[in-house]
Amino acid sequence: MMSSTGSPFPDPAETRTLPEVLERAGTRFGERRLGLYDGRGRRIEEHTFAELWALAQDAANRWRGRGLAPGDRVLVCLPSSWQWMQAWWGAALLGALPVAIAPAGAMGSSEGHTRRLAEVARRLGARAVVAPPTVAEQVDQLLAQPPDPVKGATEEGETLADGASPGSAAPQGREELEHLRSVWLAPEALAAAPAVAGPIARPEAVETAFLQLTSGSTGRPRAVRISHRAALHNGLASSEAIGAPYGSAAHRWADSMVSWLPLHHDMGLVGCLLLCLNLGLDLWLMNPTTFLARPQLWLQGLAERGKTFAPAPNFGYHLLTERLQPKALQDLDLSGFRAAMAGAEMVRPETVAAFLELTADTGFSPQAFRPCYGLAEATLAVTFDQRGEGLRTRPVPEGGDAGLGLSEVACVGHPVVDTEVEITTPDGAAVAEGVIGQVRVRGPGIFDGYFNDPRATTEGLVDGALVTGDLGFQLDGELYLTGRTKDVLILRGHNLMPHELEWLAEEVTGGGGAQRTGAFSIAQGAEGEVAVLAVETNERDPEARAALDRAIRQRLGRALSLTLADLVFVRRGRLPKTTSGKVQRRQLRQMYLDGSLDRLG
Repeated sequence: MMSSTGSPFPDPAETRTLPEVLERAGTRFGERRLGLYDGRGRRIEEHTFAELWALAQDAANRWRGRGLAPGDRVLVCLPSSWQWMQAWWGAALLGALPVAIAPAGAMGSSEGHTRRLAEVARRLGARAVVAPPTVAEQVDQLLAQPPDPVKGATEEGETLADGASPGSAAPQGREELEHLRSVWLAPEALAAAPAVAGPIARPEAVETAFLQLTSGSTGRPRAVRISHRAALHNGLASSEAIGAPYGSAAHRWADSMVSWLPLHHDMGLVGCLLLCLNLGLDLWLMNPTTFLARPQLWLQGLAERGKTFAPAPNFGYHLLTERLQPKALQDLDLSGFRAAMAGAEMVRPETVAAFLELTADTGFSPQAFRPCYGLAEATLAVTFDQRGEGLRTRPVPEGGDAGLGLSEVACVGHPVVDTEVEITTPDGAAVAEGVIGQVRVRGPGIFDGYFNDPRATTEGLVDGALVTGDLGFQLDGELYLTGRTKDVLILRGHNLMPHELEWLAEEVTGGGGAQRTGAFSIAQGAEGEVAVLAVETNERDPEARAALDRAIRQRLGRALSLTLADLVFVRRGRLPKTTSGKVQRRQLRQMYLDGSLDRLG
């Protein structure tokens, strides 16, 4: 068991809840700034924390004027913007439960996004959904289509917020779409709503502050109940862990954070916005689409903002190395970029090496690259590299059933303060150091359960510990991740992690950033489970794709002695992904089985 105890933080009674955090930010740190880049990443709309505090108070009164009450669920489906701040923080100050969800473009096609938004809104019993007018237009178009009666899609053990019967026969998605249409609200309409004065919510620290949607990498997103105490402790614990190599918490020496992470993701909401507001740091936000189109703007922003730290998933660093050459950064000084956190997905050593080569002449220190681990059910952070020695890897333990073909894995560090990490067997028994097992977590950041989903809550919380669904091992008090339990492919009696196939294929295609691959298994007669690989490509020439097919199969055969049952090419961007960029392997498998995967001929 790993643990870190003895909290170094001041009396938490000073700011126990999100309303208190925002009030403190607007009064004590009122001159600090929130900067929002435009879509091209050029112009920055700046506001002070004092202006945000005033905006949120006004928005709370306008929500009250629209009849919203404490505890009501409010979905905010907007990009990072001043309108997002108005809707989310106004609901929080009222005592409602804000739920940030990806805007159109982050979850696939317009129709797919709208249907998913409608399903989440209906499942949570949302009283309001703040989204652009294009959402309402799409709903009207879908409602005009002839209904297709099917069984309801509610999972066993889950209840609808309004008491509707799950699994009852109903036109496909029609009730959800009608509900969405009835609660949809344009952001301009909120700003124009009548204001009804009332008190700011004063909840207890243990009460639910907001709902955080999971990324959905192993299924559809669930709503995680995050308490005020968990949200605030996690930000403070993260600052302490980030600053460990420098002898003091990050907020003691940093000037700002520059982030392209979306606010509907836990890393963007908790790890950036809430952290900066609570600790008094400037925050500069650009939208993910801006980063994807012009990734160099993120590094430019970091170079211009003094002493900074910032998180990003592995694919973000990969995208930088894929799109940029060192000469593009020749005028940048990244010596102030003192902590480049890498989380949300497994850290790939080759990506780190390429990033360090890209930034070799910018002043960025290799020791500033800091792997970490977290998940929505833990509010965010679980472990951080706290030694500040750069990427460190270890061989996968011999005989590790989740590490077949995977030679090295990255260290993601020690647990954050007051947090314990356990490695166990499936039944909860502790395993020896260096042995792969299930990762379980205990601490103040652990979620209070899934909203209206008691079955999933019971499965996820066992004897007070969060069963993460991740696999890993520990050495010298530090955690190493090897995969996820639910993603394991069982082929010919061997367990194989999908990312092992994906990484090998991406070595051939050069993908891993903008072009991804997805691996899964299907049942095939007496042979049992067989492996299928879907690969995104821009290649239109059939002969060239055939050559790529052969090269991928040969690479997998040499590395894993594996024969694919099928290799499917799809156009770039067609693999289903979560809002944080991870391939949704379950959905991909279903699309393959039902023939809806848009494969290239």
